[in-house]
Amino acid sequence: MQALIRILPPPIRRAATPSRVAVAEEFFRFGIVGAIGFAIDTATVYSLRGSLGLYGAGAAAYLTAATSNWLLNRVWTFRGRGSGPAHRQWLKFLLANLVGFVLNRGTYAVLVTVCALAAAQPVIAIAAGTAVGMFVNFGLSKRLVFR
Repeated sequence: MQALIRILPPPIRRAATPSRVAVAEEFFRFGIVGAIGFAIDTATVYSLRGSLGLYGAGAAAYLTAATSNWLLNRVWTFRGRGSGPAHRQWLKFLLANLVGFVLNRGTYAVLVTVCALAAAQPVIAIAAGTAVGMFVNFGLSKRLVFR
């Protein structure tokens, strides 16, 4: 990240304090974890939509992806932060990200309901929901779960 800072224009470089760089690095890792979660989410929806329908598959996929995201964020993004037993931290992660869940799955549900293309290709609704919930989930994870 330091190499990137050196090539930034001077006004931006001056604003790149060590604490801001640390947050940017965390957000970058959080985004990579989110992309992995997106792939897990999408694969789960596509594999379960025939048996559970789009809404049931979406709920199961969210729980699967959120669990994998918690684990990856625990061991990589926010390594060494947070306290207590893992199962409590996992539950705290799910609860803290409930707002992000509502935004994520609310967007998903609206799109698969009103947009025929999103119903036929749920990856569109999954991507939109992921983008909507990402910033909220990062802030809540950083402030409440991995502090």
